[in-house]
Amino acid sequence: MDARTILHVDLDAFFAAVEQRDRPELRGKPVIVGGGGPSDRGVVSAASYEARAFGIHSAMPLRQAGRLCPHGVFLPVDGAKYQAVSVEVMAILRRFTPLVEPISIDEAFLDVTGSRVLFGDGETIGRLIKEAVRGEVGLTASVGVARTKLVAKIASDLRKPDGLVVVQPGEEAAFLAPLAITRLWGVGAKSAAALREYGVQTIGALAALPEDLLVRRFGKHGASLGDRARGVDADPVGDRDAAKSISHEHTFDVDTSDREVIERTILGMAEGVAGRLRDSGVKAATVTVKIRDSSFRTITRQRTLSQPTDLTEPIFRTAMELARPEVRGLRIRLLGVGASGLGERDQLALFAEDDPRRRRVVEASDAVRHRFGERAITRARLVGSRLPAPFEHDPMTAAEARSPKQTSEADDEPVSDDADSWSDEAS
Repeated sequence: MDARTILHVDLDAFFAAVEQRDRPELRGKPVIVGGGGPSDRGVVSAASYEARAFGIHSAMPLRQAGRLCPHGVFLPVDGAKYQAVSVEVMAILRRFTPLVEPISIDEAFLDVTGSRVLFGDGETIGRLIKEAVRGEVGLTASVGVARTKLVAKIASDLRKPDGLVVVQPGEEAAFLAPLAITRLWGVGAKSAAALREYGVQTIGALAALPEDLLVRRFGKHGASLGDRARGVDADPVGDRDAAKSISHEHTFDVDTSDREVIERTILGMAEGVAGRLRDSGVKAATVTVKIRDSSFRTITRQRTLSQPTDLTEPIFRTAMELARPEVRGLRIRLLGVGASGLGERDQLALFAEDDPRRRRVVEASDAVRHRFGERAITRARLVGSRLPAPFEHDPMTAAEARSPKQTSEADDEPVSDDADSWSDEAS
């Protein structure tokens, strides 16, 4: 059987590139997307390559970015615009194969094994895609070509921006060998530190370790680490898994202990999460809150609902019950609300937790929001709250390693307190 041909297509500095495309005066300038200015207390969502030259990267605090590049152009996230551009790009990719697996708003895997007769080999298809994205959308993309998703993804990262890297079948291990182990899926900071205890700095050194040693040190994960280090990855390209969770968070301009501000912020985020649940046609079984205080201590709490929901009120009520005892007496820097345990909405039980009139009001509000924008209709309590409208792309989705790992399924138990797990980061 012929080797698979897998492409990984990644738009370069996507948010910033869209802004530079639409505003020619910004081309060649350091553009930082993620807030209104360098004094905002948020994080960088994207940075142009001109800004990256100053050391700016995604998830960096905006104030730090402002110190590194005081003359940079700071812009707010325009989620609706980026989503529309993403739809255009994904449509181009599907011209070449029906097997397209988006893994975020700006990147996707393609299996073009069955398309080679029509379009040529993987390198040719990669060039055709790059030309189409540049000519029709006005953006550049970096493409990796290999016979596995793992190697294609790593290849696309090596020569950004506007790169094309092809790894021939049988050359995967040699291609990976000189690269740092942190480029490998499943190797985070802790795993890398543990591997360095064995003198492992590169993927090739990891591949040379005996499998039994890796299993003893890392359990079942150890065997898969060895396979990945040799470029072995049988994971197929398919439709993207449904989101595992939907979340929204907000960093306050000034730390606050004001109960009304905290409740209003949680209400606004619950409203956004509920709306996105309905847009996706799913309900959530679990609500999570994230709280970071002025000392940067992060607390995450979750609770399983008695009945899955896609409505604001039960999400808000549960989030407040979780947050209230945790915020008492603290000055709060950041709040987040998330919904997980997602399942398709059961039409037979559609009105089980409320009456039909409430559902009609909610659906009418959604229709207004879809037609005229997120801020076209809002609750009176949220007017003037300055809470940002929820962005369509959520970092906590299936197939993305940033998803926080739950440490317990019990009600109200803490989940991972990874400080960056809910950051509005986009590559």
